[in-house]
Amino acid sequence: GAPTISIFLKPPGVIPPGGSTTICCSCQGDNGNFVLYKKGRQLRSLELRGSRAEFSISNATHEDTGPYSCHYMDGDTVLARSETVDVMVQEFRLPKPVLSVLPGHEVVAGSYVTFRCTIAHSSAGCFLYLEGQVKTLSLLSKEQNDFNLSHVHKGNGGRYSCQCFTKGASFEWSAVSKTLDLVVR
Repeated sequence: GAPTISIFLKPPGVIPPGGSTTICCSCQGDNGNFVLYKKGRQLRSLELRGSRAEFSISNATHEDTGPYSCHYMDGDTVLARSETVDVMVQEFRLPKPVLSVLPGHEVVAGSYVTFRCTIAHSSAGCFLYLEGQVKTLSLLSKEQNDFNLSHVHKGNGGRYSCQCFTKGASFEWSAVSKTLDLVVR
C-alpha cells in the first residue's frame, strides 16, 4: 500500500493579516521529501525529518489564502498526495470566544463530554477544532453552541479550540479561543 499523508494547520483556524500558521505534513515514510502545493502550483520542498515536515506562513496576507496540499516524493516519483487544507486570512472583527469543557479536562473513556464555545455576539456561529485534524469537527450555531461527544475514547483526546463567525454580506471572524487539552484515561 502507498503511504498516507496527513495534513493540518497548527494552530487551526482562520488567521488574521500579519498572523501566522504552520502547515504540517506527516507520513509513515522515512526517506524522501514533502513538496507543498498551492492551487496545484509547487511552492517549496522540505526533506523529511522524523516523518513530518512543517511549512510556516508568517506575516500572512490575503495572497496566502487558498488550498494547500502536500506530495510525498522520492526523487521525481510521487509516493502519496495529501488531502487539501484551506488557509484563510481575514480581519478579526468579533470578540474572542471562550472554550470550556464539561465535566472537565480529564475524563474516563466512555464518558459524555460537552464542549461549549461562548462568544458575546447574538448571531455568531462557531467551529470546533481539534489540532491535527484537517476538517473542523463541528459547526455550532448560536442556538446550539454546545458540541457533545458521547462514549469518548483515547482518539478524542487532544488540543481543542473554537473560532466564531457571522455571515452577512461577507464573513466576519473572531480570533481563535485559547486552547484546551482533553485527556481521556
